[in-house]
Amino acid sequence: MISGSLESKQHMSQKKTIAVLFGGQSGEHEVSLVSAQAVMAGLDPTKYNILPIGISKAGRWIAGAEALPAMFAAADHKRLPGEMEQAATNAETERAPDHAQLAVTATQFSILDPQFPIDVVFPALHGPLGEDGTVQGLLELAGIPYVGSGVAASSVGMDKALMKAAFAAAGLPILPWLLVRRHEWQNDAQRVYTQIEQQLAYPLFVKPANMGSSVGVNKAHDRAGLEQAIAAAAHYDRRIIVECGVTAREIEVSVLGNDEPQASVPGEVIPSNEWYDYAAKYLDGQSEIIIPAQIPDEFVAQVQALALRAFVAIDGAGLARVDFLLDKESGALWLNEINTMPGFTPISMYAKMWAASGVAYHELLDRLVELALERHRQKNREL
Repeated sequence: MISGSLESKQHMSQKKTIAVLFGGQSGEHEVSLVSAQAVMAGLDPTKYNILPIGISKAGRWIAGAEALPAMFAAADHKRLPGEMEQAATNAETERAPDHAQLAVTATQFSILDPQFPIDVVFPALHGPLGEDGTVQGLLELAGIPYVGSGVAASSVGMDKALMKAAFAAAGLPILPWLLVRRHEWQNDAQRVYTQIEQQLAYPLFVKPANMGSSVGVNKAHDRAGLEQAIAAAAHYDRRIIVECGVTAREIEVSVLGNDEPQASVPGEVIPSNEWYDYAAKYLDGQSEIIIPAQIPDEFVAQVQALALRAFVAIDGAGLARVDFLLDKESGALWLNEINTMPGFTPISMYAKMWAASGVAYHELLDRLVELALERHRQKNREL
C-alpha cells in the first residue's frame, strides 16, 4: 500500500525519503504536531519524498498521509500555538481520516521493518519518549540515520539534573540548584521545603527534570508558591529541579553541526508574562523576539563560545538551542539549559536565529539531513 508507491517513486527520482516523526506521549504532543507541519512544508519536494509518521498519545504508530490530520483531530487545541489553530482545523476538514483504515496502517507499520526505504528520520518530537533518547535508541536498532543528537546526548539534554551535572563538570556557569525526589517530598514535605529554603533564596524556579516547553514549570516567590510549584512539577516527573531565579534577560543561541559545530547570532526573548512560560511561548503571541539580540559584542562572543562548549559537553549532534540568563543587576551570564530538539514552529527561535545568520529555513533542513547522514556514515566506519 505505502510500500509500492514510495519505493517506485524513489527509484525513479532518486529523491531521499525523509520520515518525519511527530506527536508522542509527552505533554508537548501538540507542539510536536506544529513542528512537524512546518518541517514537512519546508522540505524541498524536488529533493525529498516525505513520509509522515505519527505517534498517538496512547503510543499507536500511524504512517501515511492521514497521520498528521488524525493527530490534529485528536489534539487539545488549547495547547496549540494560537495562529495554528485554524490550520489544524483545516487539516482535519480537508482530510477526515478513516479510522478503520488507520488502524490497519498502524498495525502493518514498524520502524524496525518499514517495508520501504527510509533514508533519514526527522524526529520532530519534544519531551519524554521522543526527545530523551528513547526514540533515538529505537532508530539506532533499526540502523536508520536520524536528525539530531544520539542516545546519550538526547538523554542528558532532556534530564535537567544530568544536564547540570555535565555543565558543572565542564566548568560552565550555572545557577545554584537542588534536586528533589518526589518520594522524599511525599514522605516529608516540610523537611524538603526547609532544606530548599536553607540552601537557596527566593525567587525559585521549580521544574520537572524531564520536560520541555516550560510544561510543569513555575516560579515561586514564597513558601506557599513553592508548595504549589513542587506539586505541579511532581505531576510530570519523579525528579524535580529547584533553582535560584534571577532578574535576567533571556538570550538564546542556535547550534548546528556535528564534530565542528557552529553558533548562530544570539536572539533575545522578551516574554509577555513575568517569565517565558508555556502561554508566553505558544499561546498568547505577545512575546517579543529580537534577533540579533541587542547586547555588547563581548557578550555575543561569550554566549556563542559557551553555547558550543555546552553542545560539546553533552556530545551533541545536528542541532541544539542553548538558553542563557543575562543578569540585569550583576551582568553575570548564566547557562540555563540546552534543548537538543528545539521547536520548529512558525514562532520558533531556532530557525529564526539561523535565518538572521544567513541560513534560510529550507537550507537549514537540507543541512540537518546531511548531518544525519554524515554522522551515520561516521558511526558505521567506527564499528
